[in-house]
Amino acid sequence: MRRAAGVVGAVAIAAIGAFLLIGYVRGAEDRALAGEELVEVLVVDSPIEKGTPAGALSAFTRTERVPRKVQAEGAVFDLTTLEDLVVSTDLIPGEQVVASRFVAEEVITRAQGVAAPPGTLEVTVALSPERSLGGAVQPGDTVAVIASFEPFNLNTIEPSELAPGEVIDPSEIFLGTTDENGNTSVRTPESTHLILHGVVVTNVQVEQLPAVADEELPDDTPALAPTGNLLVTLAAPPGDVERIVFTAEHGFIWLAAGEPDAPAPTGTSIITRESIYR
Repeated sequence: MRRAAGVVGAVAIAAIGAFLLIGYVRGAEDRALAGEELVEVLVVDSPIEKGTPAGALSAFTRTERVPRKVQAEGAVFDLTTLEDLVVSTDLIPGEQVVASRFVAEEVITRAQGVAAPPGTLEVTVALSPERSLGGAVQPGDTVAVIASFEPFNLNTIEPSELAPGEVIDPSEIFLGTTDENGNTSVRTPESTHLILHGVVVTNVQVEQLPAVADEELPDDTPALAPTGNLLVTLAAPPGDVERIVFTAEHGFIWLAAGEPDAPAPTGTSIITRESIYR
């Protein structure tokens, strides 16, 4: 009985000690926060994966009261303010939930990209928004590639187009111009042509997003386009990749939207200033 009483006493003393310690810690916290303005914030309670919808975060977060001076910039308390957004990066326990960590779901899709089809090479070109479907092009889209060129000098002929010893007078094909020194320069006309069809977009990176957030605009406002270039990665057979790179280096690329399984377009031709009026 004496041993049992001793054990019970030890347990009681330990419990009292723990209670007093907890009370002291809480009192220390209260003393530290005395005179501080407290605000409620959401804190990550368990790991949150990139791409998680904001509406599902209540199961992974808890509410805490913290001094305003330690409140993170853009801290969020009401998840309804993040409606239709997703987490842009993995969140770890203990960090505050801030608005800057959330983006539209399509932005995540762009960053993830899609796999290139077998037998293709990938190449990235920088396109202004108007040349890339208003900046709305997305990974997984199938597009047509249109090449547009300003005049080229034709003072020489491509060697691959001539037989051994053959000589062609360019003036028989193109109208030459003569400068004030009597030098003749033969130039091609401006030209535009749809050169590729069924090209898969595997990734899109945006240099600069619109400066104004969509939620700050009236509901009937048209969607905002990016203000910087888009880096669009295209997957195509090696020969087509050469054509894309040449056009990007020496001309202009335009993308046109199309159905993935649609047949190759017909009725296209090289367009020049002369042919456009026909």
